[in-house]
Amino acid sequence: MSVTSTAAGSSGVYRVREKGEVRSAEAGAGRGLLRRWAWRSPVHSPRAGGEGLAEAVLLARGLAGEAASRFLEPKLTHLHDPSLIPDLDRAAERLLNALKAGEPVVIYGDYDVDGVTATAILFHTFRAIAPEARVSTYVPHRVDEGYGVHTAALETLAAQGAKVVVTVDCGVSAIAPAKRARELGLDLIVTDHHNPPARLEDLPEAFAVVHPRRPDSRYPFGELSGAGVAFKLAWRLATMHSGAIKVNKGLQTLLLDLLPFAALGAIADVVPLVDENRVIAWAGLGRMRSSPVAGLGALIRASSLDAPKVSSWDVGFKLAPRLNASGRMAHAAAAVELFTTATPERAREIAEDLEKHNHERRAVEAKIFEQAAEMAARAGMDRDDRRAVVLAHAEWHPGVVGIVCSRLVERFGRPAILLALSEGSAHGSCRSIPGYPIVTGLASAAPLLTKFGGHDMAAGLALDAANVPAFVEAFTAHANAAISVEQLTPTLTIDAAADLGELTVGAVKSLEQLEPHGAGNPGVSVLVRGAQIAAPPAPLGATGKHLAMTLRAPGQVSVTRVVGWNWGPRRAELVSGQRVDAVVCPAISTFGGGAKVEPELKDLRLL
Repeated sequence: MSVTSTAAGSSGVYRVREKGEVRSAEAGAGRGLLRRWAWRSPVHSPRAGGEGLAEAVLLARGLAGEAASRFLEPKLTHLHDPSLIPDLDRAAERLLNALKAGEPVVIYGDYDVDGVTATAILFHTFRAIAPEARVSTYVPHRVDEGYGVHTAALETLAAQGAKVVVTVDCGVSAIAPAKRARELGLDLIVTDHHNPPARLEDLPEAFAVVHPRRPDSRYPFGELSGAGVAFKLAWRLATMHSGAIKVNKGLQTLLLDLLPFAALGAIADVVPLVDENRVIAWAGLGRMRSSPVAGLGALIRASSLDAPKVSSWDVGFKLAPRLNASGRMAHAAAAVELFTTATPERAREIAEDLEKHNHERRAVEAKIFEQAAEMAARAGMDRDDRRAVVLAHAEWHPGVVGIVCSRLVERFGRPAILLALSEGSAHGSCRSIPGYPIVTGLASAAPLLTKFGGHDMAAGLALDAANVPAFVEAFTAHANAAISVEQLTPTLTIDAAADLGELTVGAVKSLEQLEPHGAGNPGVSVLVRGAQIAAPPAPLGATGKHLAMTLRAPGQVSVTRVVGWNWGPRRAELVSGQRVDAVVCPAISTFGGGAKVEPELKDLRLL
């Protein structure tokens, strides 16, 4: 999202852009201690009284009538026809012929959650259609090979007898590998969702390129994850194998059992949870605990998830980090095995190993973040005249720099690129801020790079170490020109305003209908005006990193406890009796028995 002011001062008007959609929001929402505030709705300060809270939020998000009903009641029948994706039927026909003829088929995946789950989706589909089929998987090593389809890997697979290679979550930019595949006699089928080229003639010359956002695509929703594209291919394989739109009972059960993998991929890859991504996430989360795949159950148990239903938060902060730890600290082949061939006993072993890798990843991440934050500040990358953090170091783990980039974006409010130096090369990851497509910045410095690609908000790159200083300056110059100083302060978008007393248990519970939350469907933000801090805030956590405070509505005696995660350092600024406007995420706490409203603090301003 980019926000540009059309008038000076806090009384100006902002235009808020989200993926091409333009909304106006009065800047009267103002600023808090941490962020700029803007209304999500074109209507200034939409009220959200009592039980109407969910309806007010829906209206603020442009959902009313049939659109709201469809959003609140997602159904599998809302999914679009997979045949509308270019080349998908061609790919499905070739794969079915290969499976029936016993030709060796290799699923070439990526090493992140999206790639692993997409690999699992196709593996189980192939085996269900042709149990004796010669199906194998290949995942490149993150450090030794890096992201994408590699010519050397295709040559090895061809030498081993492969006839068809189908990529998942990668391949749309694999021009040279696709050409080599033809020379080797391999039928390369690309399925991907990363940014495609703008021209059809710039696609790889593969047997099929299955992508919902190809330049010639008529597919009605272009924001599928890699796992989502794989699920659509699996669906079409099932209907073509059955010879009818309605598949047989066994394949119908299989497709339902694959939804948890598609949901994992969508949530972990941070695609917008709207349209059919919302349907996939909603349906997949609901089936996650009942999955017949031993590895998924083992991962859930290793993550200590006790709630009856796995949530999108559980995926983002519990399951996904453990799965990613395999590719970051070791080899993602273990995660693929977990979701494909692992027996219950082997699944338990892999899940335990993932837990160990995740602990190791956290320690390495913390060390790199501390070092990178210090380097950025020392280099002046926190100043207004340097609107990007671009750093390189020989001791950084290339499998972890992407996560650290995300933390640097949070810390400094600007795009971040971290490069790991090794043997004359630099490999790294990028994360961006809303309104600045990171791949555009990389493209501006393309002559200095040997490889790059990804999404608007996250990407990867490689270059010669000798070109790093020039790249730092070139990318920073592009960021300086494209990003306004104002954009360096993140925007907090507010759904509605409500009195503190209107945040009842019933009203807050009504918001559960809006889940699962994620990109494109964020958690709800409500502005509470003129509340009074009823008592000195208390520290939370062993180190006081968090805080809890009680707020009282004007003229009221009762108080509401509000939790501020990572607000501990601000505790001294918040004194008893102080009036504040607070933006909160309404939440229910059952700690100590019973249900009570205990909002989470997002930001506040002192009055």
